Amino acid sequence: MTVKADMANPLTRDRVITRFAHLGQPGRRGFGGTADPSEAAALRQVTRGDHDLNPGWTPPSSELQPAAVLVPLIDRADGMSVLLTQRTAHLSAHAGQISFPGGRIEESDRDATEAALRETEEEVGLTRDRVTIIGRLDTYVTGTGFEITPMVGIIEAPFPLAPDPFEVSEVFEVPLSFVLDPTNHRRMTRVFEQRTRIFFVLPYENRYIWGATAGMLVNLAEVLAG
Repeated sequence: MTVKADMANPLTRDRVITRFAHLGQPGRRGFGGTADPSEAAALRQVTRGDHDLNPGWTPPSSELQPAAVLVPLIDRADGMSVLLTQRTAHLSAHAGQISFPGGRIEESDRDATEAALRETEEEVGLTRDRVTIIGRLDTYVTGTGFEITPMVGIIEAPFPLAPDPFEVSEVFEVPLSFVLDPTNHRRMTRVFEQRTRIFFVLPYENRYIWGATAGMLVNLAEVLAG
């Protein structure tokens, strides 16, 4: 891994785009459109999820709910950052957690990219004309039955935001350099429903980024580390 070199020479917009370009051509693994049937088996294998750190756990066997999120990389003069949201405490799913903007893929959505951009605009008011999609991370399967496609986009600063107060209590940014540093990829253990669960945690200032969001940030760090 080359994370230390990148920490000394912070990743620029062009370098980030190049790293994702090396993952494959548009269309592969769902990037830029829907994968054709011949790619379906390969797409299923290129997944990660809550089960990865827990030996003996398997992904949910029931039908998974397709979802998409935007992993927004903010291009600022003093270095790139990742935009995240704090969900409101009254939501029925993942209340109070830190997450990327996103949600279920609706029938009206052309693909995962469309869903991620639509949800981002609805949740934080960031319009799609401000986002340049550069690629995607691995599909992430959650223990709650969601199959998430993380689309990565670059946003030029400054930009206006208008968070939906029903869904989002706060929008904040984490330096990309923090995400790239593997010493911040901590593993924690808790007993949940009489089972020991291991998961990633990225403690940033007074916040704890954990679960699926932390797992996708670790995936992002792996991609950008080359």
